Amino acid sequence: MIANPDRNYMSPEEYLEWEEQQPLKHEYMNGEAVAMTGRTIAHNEIAVNLTTALKNHLRGKGCKVLMADSKLGVNESGPFYYPDVMVTCNEQDKLAKNVINFPCLIAEVLSPGTEGFDRGQKFQNYRRISSLREYLLVSSDQKIVECFRLNEKGLWELSTYREGDEIELASEEFRVPLDLIYEEVVFSEN
Repeated sequence: MIANPDRNYMSPEEYLEWEEQQPLKHEYMNGEAVAMTGRTIAHNEIAVNLTTALKNHLRGKGCKVLMADSKLGVNESGPFYYPDVMVTCNEQDKLAKNVINFPCLIAEVLSPGTEGFDRGQKFQNYRRISSLREYLLVSSDQKIVECFRLNEKGLWELSTYREGDEIELASEEFRVPLDLIYEEVVFSEN
């Protein structure tokens, strides 16, 4: 992500109107639009694999599985993000045209430039979404997935999955081998 130096503070309404006219996607936080930069092929493959597995599992169950081109609003005034993958089963989101507001699952595929933000400020903002039950952080340079799950006491618990494990997503009553999420992914040699 890169900050847009040509813009000053924008209200949420100005951002939503302005962003619809832009050739690049921009996330919005604290009055600032931030351009989304390119991702690696591994990043894209992981997101596609996860989306496909979720879509197949949720087919016919009244839920939407959405990818990186779908905007998420933490609330009406922002921030606004483009998660790599999200699931919503909320009736209000079924009619949404531009912004999803009630996801139960959000997944971010980690990149070196965004990992700290995805783990920190972004997750802090995501936790303000009352419908959110699980947040996945999926590594793009090794086979490891971290799942933060909201427990019955309202606390976020961490489960870590590694090669050979099966990921369990309680919000969707879904289990998937971690190896399927990384199917055909070639990690860069750095």
